[in-house]
Amino acid sequence: MMTPLKTKRPIRNRYLPILAIVLAGLLSACSPRIIDLGPPQRDAQLLTAHLSTPDGLALPYRSWMPSSSPRAIIIALHGFNDYSNFFDAPAQFFADQGIASYAYDQRGFGASPFRGRWFTTDSYISDARAFSQLIAKRHPDVPIYVLGESMGGAVTMSLVTEFETPWISGVILSAPAVWGRDAMPIYQTTALWIGAHTFPATRLTGRGIKVKPSDNIEMLRALGRDPWVIKGARIDAIYGLVDLMDRALDASYTFDKKALILYGARDDIVKDGPTRMMFSRLPDPPNQPRRFAVYEGGYHMLLRDLAAQKVWTDITHWIDNSTTPLQSAADKDAKKYLAGD
Repeated sequence: MMTPLKTKRPIRNRYLPILAIVLAGLLSACSPRIIDLGPPQRDAQLLTAHLSTPDGLALPYRSWMPSSSPRAIIIALHGFNDYSNFFDAPAQFFADQGIASYAYDQRGFGASPFRGRWFTTDSYISDARAFSQLIAKRHPDVPIYVLGESMGGAVTMSLVTEFETPWISGVILSAPAVWGRDAMPIYQTTALWIGAHTFPATRLTGRGIKVKPSDNIEMLRALGRDPWVIKGARIDAIYGLVDLMDRALDASYTFDKKALILYGARDDIVKDGPTRMMFSRLPDPPNQPRRFAVYEGGYHMLLRDLAAQKVWTDITHWIDNSTTPLQSAADKDAKKYLAGD
């Protein structure tokens, strides 16, 4: 009887475990370069033109005041790669309605330090908490509303669910960035992790990706010319943004603050899947009034679309009376949207 010949294990197979260990070591040695909060040096201070953070950063802010004492105040948090000027047009409208507005450049954006870099999620939440509290002290007995657009919406959701914020009367979320990892396919999360752990400083421009953030073409062209609007993004900044969106999506489970949530049916940046996932997680019934509005012709930049004044009018109406239907009837359209119609 012949003894079967012993076959040698291919050399490449023998070295696969070793290669895997080496590769894992290389990846772990290079990680996303996300900046943490510095050690606190002083209490946060609201100065003439900037917020002085406890760790010593100066975050510029803008304000738009009505001609008389404001009957309400909106604190606006901008989206990714944008800055405080995003709120200029709506703020002028609100000022005519007797509502004051404030907006500041978040860390790494606009004229703030470390432009183009990403800080920890805790940093952005800490700044929003300090700024809103200081504005409330500046305007005692005036209702304070925090409005967050996209990334700013994610910061706002995290703020009001993780901290007691009695000085905030309500929040307005415009296309909140909730496209967290739970709503992403595995190939996207894997590619992002590899990119952030191998070449984190590489800048992606987004060229070749066909998205339409707004139907206001003149406004988009102006953003393209604006030197304070960041074009492109480092991979580690995108990685940090996804961390923030994870946190906001998780915040949905306990988000029960008085809220107006705005979404454009034509939004192709924060798709309807993550938005519906967020809504499926919201507490029901809410402890505070919650109204959801879907604008049939709206895009991601609802506040700057061609039909933006309709959205501004709804915000003003909601601030005045959060329990009555919106003038645009966008809250009725929301029922069809949530049902998947």
